[in-house]
Amino acid sequence: MKVLYEDNHIIIINKSSGEIVQGDKTGDESLCDTLKVYLKEKYNKPGNVFIGLPHRLDRPVSGVVIFAKTSKALERLNNMFRVGEVKKIYWAITKNKPLVTEGELSHWILRNEKMNKSFAYRKEVDGSKHALLNYRTLASSDNYTLIEVELKTGRHHQIRCQLSAMGCPIKGDLKYGAKRSNPDGSISLHARYVEFVHPVSKQPIKITAPVPNDRLWQSFERGE
Repeated sequence: MKVLYEDNHIIIINKSSGEIVQGDKTGDESLCDTLKVYLKEKYNKPGNVFIGLPHRLDRPVSGVVIFAKTSKALERLNNMFRVGEVKKIYWAITKNKPLVTEGELSHWILRNEKMNKSFAYRKEVDGSKHALLNYRTLASSDNYTLIEVELKTGRHHQIRCQLSAMGCPIKGDLKYGAKRSNPDGSISLHARYVEFVHPVSKQPIKITAPVPNDRLWQSFERGE
């Protein structure tokens, strides 16, 4: 667990691929559980430790996750995420290059809970939610392309689904059209950067998460 920022009200983690943010049916230890132990030991806290989760990242995704250490911070962060006051930048590695180097993707996304998968439509369908993101191509190697995404809405598997709909499935993401998996079970999607006004102190917070310890990721980060 890599702590990127911590104060009395919030703690920000650089999540590794494979870590789960919140407990699920697998019963594996979650980041919420790990953080409670960390805070209990670091501050010698008696009783239960409060950890609140205003947003989530999928298990195979890496990068920035914000946690609240107080109920006041959680309530305010929940509202900030809901009204779009948290800027969220992701990096994605894809096999294909976008036909247009930068632009906006607008779809209607329908979640299939049984399949744990979302489907993108050009027009509204029953039960769908509008999904919006901006993207731009940052770099390309011989085989792969690095795309930066700014999320405007927060839908289930939104980036994975919308990039796939554009013809650029994320490397390793078999569920959304990648040809092969990554050796470590990750998908090449990283929550790179968040920017927001602190929910309590009102100071500007800007956090960049280093990319995973992987040759391709690191070469893109270095701009090679």
